[in-house]
Parts: sequence; structure tokens; C-alpha cells
Amino acid sequence: MAAQLGEKQWYIVTTFSMHESKTADNLVKRIHSMGMEDLILRVLVAEQDVPVLKDGLPTGKTKKKNLYPGYIFVEMIMTDESWYIVRNTPGVTGIAGSSGGGQKPTPVSREEIEPVLKRMGMIDSSMYDRYNVGDAVKVIHGPLEGTEGTIISIDKDTGACRVETIFFGRSTPVDVDFSEIEKI
Repeated sequence: MAAQLGEKQWYIVTTFSMHESKTADNLVKRIHSMGMEDLILRVLVAEQDVPVLKDGLPTGKTKKKNLYPGYIFVEMIMTDESWYIVRNTPGVTGIAGSSGGGQKPTPVSREEIEPVLKRMGMIDSSMYDRYNVGDAVKVIHGPLEGTEGTIISIDKDTGACRVETIFFGRSTPVDVDFSEIEKI
């Protein structure tokens, strides 16, 4: 391949709402059929299992809920070839950050993509480097969602974090998973 290799980055690809999975499948098939696995690395539809309710009560079943309707996330090395493959995939309506006129789109910053990856359970060691004891954080999901506090310890091996927060006017340490916190 004559492509100039750059750094891998995440990009936000727009699609029709409710067609994210089909568009992602189309893109994955194109990546494999065109041998682009070394340039287009990951395709992600940000979905979570949510309980199915009937009359306000859980049925014991779950369904997929798209956290970002109309968007899929693609990790790739931006070249003319990879850009062409993505934007010409059936179902893709555009790439966020592309102003048109042949201008390549701008990648999503690490701070913006990290919460998406965390919600999907895609934690990598580089994420820990941005978090330190004393940092102010917010719990983004789980039973303590919305709670704010300060990191008092991080275990990079297990992903366990202890966050000091205020409950009922008292300072209280709570244990949360690293995937459940986001810097404020």
C-alpha cells in the first residue's frame, strides 16, 4: 500500500438513526473485502443492554439501547484510502468534523471518546494516565450515577477506584469501577 501511515484516531461517523448496526456491519464487510484491516481498526456502535419493562416492572429480558442514535465510532489511520472506504459505505451519511470540499475530518479528542469507550467496557492502560489521586470526578453510570467526588485511590490492575464523596453531609468513601468515572 502506498498510503502514508499516520496515528490511529477515533472518528464519529453519521448514519441514519436506527441503522447504526447495519451500517457498522456494512463497514466491517468492506474493511475485510478490501483488505483495510491495518488502516481501519475498530468499528463501534455504542449500545448497552437495558431491562425490558412491562407495566413498569422488569420482565427479566434485556434489549439493546443505542447510547448515540445516528452515530457510529471508527478508529482508523486517516489516509485517502481509509477515508474513501468509510464515507462511501452504504448507510454512512457523513463523518463529523468534515467541512466538505475534500477536507479530511478532524478526529475526536481523547477526552471526548474516553467516556464512550468506558461505557462499552473498552478500557486501555493509557486511560489511567489521565487520572490521579485528588482529581475531581463524576460517576457516569451504575447505582451512584451523578455522584461527584475526589479520587482517593486507583488500582490499575483491578480497575477499582475509591472516590470520596459527600452523603448526607458527611465525607464518605465509595468504591466504583474505573469505567464508571469521568473527570469533571
